[in-house]
Formats: sequence, C-alpha cells, structure tokens
Amino acid sequence: MTGAGGGRSPHPRATAGGNAGGNADAIAFVESPVQLLNVLEWTRASATGDALTVVVLSPTDPMSRGQLRRMAELARDEGFTVRWQEARGGAGAPLRTLRELTPLLRKAGRIVIGDPFSRYVQLLLTLVSGKELTVVDDGTATLEFIGQIARGERLVRWHRRGGSRGPRELVLAPVTAAARRRLSPSDGRTVEVFTSMPVEEIPAGITVTANRFEWTRATFGPPRIAAGADMVGTSLVETGVVDADQYIEAVTALARTHGATRYFAHRREDVDKLHRLHTVTGLEIVRPDLPLEVIARRGPIGKTVLSFPSTVVHTLPLALAGTGVRVAVCDIAPEWLKETASPRAQGFLSGVTGTARDIHRLPRLPSPA
Repeated sequence: MTGAGGGRSPHPRATAGGNAGGNADAIAFVESPVQLLNVLEWTRASATGDALTVVVLSPTDPMSRGQLRRMAELARDEGFTVRWQEARGGAGAPLRTLRELTPLLRKAGRIVIGDPFSRYVQLLLTLVSGKELTVVDDGTATLEFIGQIARGERLVRWHRRGGSRGPRELVLAPVTAAARRRLSPSDGRTVEVFTSMPVEEIPAGITVTANRFEWTRATFGPPRIAAGADMVGTSLVETGVVDADQYIEAVTALARTHGATRYFAHRREDVDKLHRLHTVTGLEIVRPDLPLEVIARRGPIGKTVLSFPSTVVHTLPLALAGTGVRVAVCDIAPEWLKETASPRAQGFLSGVTGTARDIHRLPRLPSPA
C-alpha cells in the first residue's frame, strides 16, 4: 500500500505555502468525509489548474468528526490547505463562520460544494454570484439534485415527506431559492457535477465529469481479499425510512445466508441499534475511521460485500475495480418501510440499485412469518 503521506510531492493544485488565509483560486466546502474524499478525487480528475483551499464545516456527531479529521490529514499530505471551521459550535458559530469565510468567498473564482441541500452551504452561496461552481458527489443525493434542477423544483432531500413546510423551512425558503438560482446554469456560466452516479438526462448548462476513484486506487491497495462476506450498514433506520425491527431481521437473514462475519457501520448509525445487531447476529461491528471506499481499498475485505441500496453500490465497484470482489445488493422490500416514510422512498431506492453497474442483485428476502 502506498502510504497516505509517503513523501509524495504536493499535488500541483495545492495552495502554495499552506497558508489557510492565502489567495485560493478555488474554495471547497465539505461537511462529510465522503465529500472530502470526492474533492480529492475531483482535483485528480479535473484539469482546471485551480489552487484549492478546503474548508471543513465541521458537524457535531463524533463519528463524522473523526472521519473528517482523518480525511483532512490525507488532504494535507497531498499538499492542500485544509481549514477546520467549528461552524456549529454554539449559537454564535454560524454568524462568526459567515464573517470569517466571506473574504475567501469573494477571492475565489470557483466554489466546490459537496451538498447542495445543506442549509449552511445554501446560505454561503447567497453571498456570492458569478462564480464557477462544481458539485462533487455526496452520494445518491446527487441524482436528486440534478433531477430537481432539470425540473425547476425546489431543493428537497429525497427521504423528506412532502406536504406543507414547517416554520423553519418557510423562514429559510428565500435562502434556498437564492441558492437554487446560484446552482442553476446561466448564460456564460456552467455548473459542473463530479459524480460516480449514472446520470442519463443532463440538463442544459450542466457539465458532468465522471468520478472513477482514480485517486483512491492510486493511493491505496490493492487489498488483501479475505474469504467469506462483509456487510455494509445503512442509516435508513436513522433517517426514518426503514423500520428498525425489519432491518435487523433482514441483516440477520443476509448474514446467515452468505456467511458474513463483519458489519461496517454507517457513521450515522445509532449505537443502541448496532449493539442490538451484534447481540442478535454475532456480527463484528466495525466503526470505520475513513470512508468505506478507502477502507475497502486498503483491505482486508471480504470476497463478497453485501449492501442495501446506498451510495456504495455505485462507488465500491469503482474503488475495487480489478480486485475480484463482488458487490451484492439486497433491495428494500415495501413492507420494511415505515408508515411515515416519504411516498417516493421505494421508487428512489429501487432506482439506486437498478442503475448500479457491476453489481450482483440478490433475490428479495422473504417476509418474516
């Protein structure tokens, strides 16, 4: 394995001198480890020549913060400036963050974002106009973003229920509307989307660049392949889409059928749910310190990786290309969904699996008696 630091020369697009307040040609805002990983992938795949400063708008949950700190180390090893911003550290943090970042925003010619649905990012976008914009993958939400821009819809995450908007959404509606205008192509300005997702209908003015995980494959691995199977966790229970009991029964059946021994937890999975999973299934619960694409590429990884519909059914085949690892996906049965789940959930999740390449689609699990 090539080490994360390993004495490599700085990336040619790194900000000279490592000065966090330096003049950056581009500024990237990230709020999750996967977003930061995909910013690194974009810098390798893109040929713009922009110097780049990465601003981490730090979340509050410990797992995300830990993975982001590890990813920030890798980005610094590549020679990039990384600015850690405690954007949610108390009541005054948002205003302080906006005040501190405004000079960087005004200097930058390009803005790179990982989550167009983020209220924080939307607020930052209202402060600028006329900038070149790049949206890097934040998982399957990228598909929803492109579709909503194409249809002229307001930006809403797929798992949110429709209907009337609450007081918070109404207050922030002008911010969201302004951000949507910034994220829409205009005369003389395109919006780039850097994605590993399959995009079939590309709206006019949006340029799609393929994310093939070239940086991950060049930096890590190839992995040692272990016998048996590993499982990939999902936060569908935590986001209110899937019933917890149904999910645990499904994981139990998959682990028993395929001989899985490890369960790689999603960073947002609830600790109590994971403890229950371990008790019921006997699976070793692994809390990764880096995004799964990097963990799998470093290895060891099972010869079969079992997953429910999620981003990894698109990204793992790319990160593990040429290794012989099989990614197998189990669809979400309609009866697993909570009554409060969005009416669009079933169709969206089926589309996630149906559009994935180089995966093995498992037969649907029978409903429990």
